[in-house]
Amino acid sequence: MWDPTKYLAFADHRSRPFHELVARISATDPRRVVDLGCGPGNLTQTLAARWPNAVLEAFDSSPEMVEAARSRGLDAHVADAATWTPAPDTDVVVTNAVLHWLPTHPALLRRWVTELPAGAWLAMQVPGNFQGPSHTLVRSQIEQSWGSLADLLGDQAPVLDPAGYADLLEGCDVDAWETTYLQRLEGPDAVLEWITGTALRPIRARLDDEAWAAFRAELAPKLQEAYPQRPDGTTWFPFRRVFAVARVH
Repeated sequence: MWDPTKYLAFADHRSRPFHELVARISATDPRRVVDLGCGPGNLTQTLAARWPNAVLEAFDSSPEMVEAARSRGLDAHVADAATWTPAPDTDVVVTNAVLHWLPTHPALLRRWVTELPAGAWLAMQVPGNFQGPSHTLVRSQIEQSWGSLADLLGDQAPVLDPAGYADLLEGCDVDAWETTYLQRLEGPDAVLEWITGTALRPIRARLDDEAWAAFRAELAPKLQEAYPQRPDGTTWFPFRRVFAVARVH
């Protein structure tokens, strides 16, 4: 289960990579634009504004996120990216901070570029901070004292680097890059609150309220040490993201 309110608590930081990704798409009058993993729809609205003549296809695997997107007036629906196939008139596909949840996404990307029409654009962005303390400390805590959650550890490096995606999208014109954002977060336990809305979501779903409070209480001081609060009450949180924009031949 996703919590749109928790996710949007850091909307400014989460939206910046999306805007930088979409800025690299040079489509002028696409027939169909797809937001693959639309979340609460706040960013999907910018696609509708940029390409008002296009059919906008927005979907997400989370019913909670889809409900939030519909509350913004979007015709969003629940669907699984792993089984999605582009319609013949799909000229732009945007997938922002989604594919790292899908272990099969390299194969999906290869399939999609063979199914998209010539001239179509495929733009993707994934977090690349899985070796940062925000993730390694969680994994270490599970390994040391929360063995019942061991099956959630999964792939510890679920995304490729820019060169990996460029090679994967061979046969397209590819622009691939990475950026590390030095995000300034506000409030106590800022990094813990950030990952509660994303990386810790599967853990929260498995634990009752008492166990979840205990897990957070154990993790909080470790994150505070790794990401110390500054004198002004803010916290620096480096966050690496990987981007690729491909135009199909």
